[in-house]
Amino acid sequence: MTTHETYIKRCLQIALNGLGSTRPNPMVGAVIVYKDQIIGEGFTSAYGGKHAEVNAINAIVDKSLLAKSKLYVTLEPCSHFGKTPPCSDLIIKHNIPEVIIGCIDDNPEVAGKGIAKLKTSGCKVIFGVMEEECKAHHKRFFTFHNKKRPYIILKWAETKDGFIAPKYKDEKQPVWITNSYSRQLVHKWRAEEQAILVGTNTVIEDNPSLTVRDWTGKNPLRVVLDKTSKLNPDFNGFNDEAETLTITDNDIDFNEPMAIQISDILFNQNINSIIIEGGAQTLQTFINENLWDEARIFTGDIEFKTGTKAPILKGKLIEESKIKNDLLRIYAKD
Repeated sequence: MTTHETYIKRCLQIALNGLGSTRPNPMVGAVIVYKDQIIGEGFTSAYGGKHAEVNAINAIVDKSLLAKSKLYVTLEPCSHFGKTPPCSDLIIKHNIPEVIIGCIDDNPEVAGKGIAKLKTSGCKVIFGVMEEECKAHHKRFFTFHNKKRPYIILKWAETKDGFIAPKYKDEKQPVWITNSYSRQLVHKWRAEEQAILVGTNTVIEDNPSLTVRDWTGKNPLRVVLDKTSKLNPDFNGFNDEAETLTITDNDIDFNEPMAIQISDILFNQNINSIIIEGGAQTLQTFINENLWDEARIFTGDIEFKTGTKAPILKGKLIEESKIKNDLLRIYAKD
């Protein structure tokens, strides 16, 4: 691993501190190096706050060192005014002579303009260091800007015999297939994404809250499909613990491919990532329209014998792990 790669790797590590709080902004990491020593680090603050480069610069007491330092960052510094001033202007103000960048920002408001501004000021710029790793890290951000839709994660739990729900149950609440550790992990995932979506039947049959009760973090926006507006506000998914967006036949045509219509609505709502939690019909709709990026599938240590079959999905297995007696497989779309 080269010296540049070592510091970009550190940028990626600290950037994860912003996971779930920077949305819809990217979670960027930055480090500042003086004489082969890191003297400042920063990651993107919660949405509306300071960017990673600003936090790294602010971490340094003796600002005179900046004119003899290198700044490493996972994503091209911004060059436009948004919630905060351009990071490239601050880098130029402090005369930082060299900037090493993981990947270029595809956002049309930046897209090379930050690099051009730095070079014009006389700053040496190197980009493309650990580029694929940085692009993967910023997958939500790039999917939103390049594909004009959220990064879509499918998630479900199925039994050993391939069912997602039993045929009969006594109460309108979930029948747990997985253990408490897996369920806590799901709540962690919810805190990391901007929205979560379920269909009408899931609301009626399970009455889920769709919050992060077993984890510390921000509740995602709840997106509920309610074709004929038959769901009443007494369901848990409409309580005041989180915001809820309801999609009805006034918003989309349920007789046409639905996933792309839902994605368009979410894009227009500035949602850059979402977990689709079911049920089987809703999940299969996104699979059939080939509109997903990642699938996280639990297999519990129980059998139902009969019930609702789990969705059918083909993808590339990228990770497999055991959570006590549960099996977790993560797939990427081929």
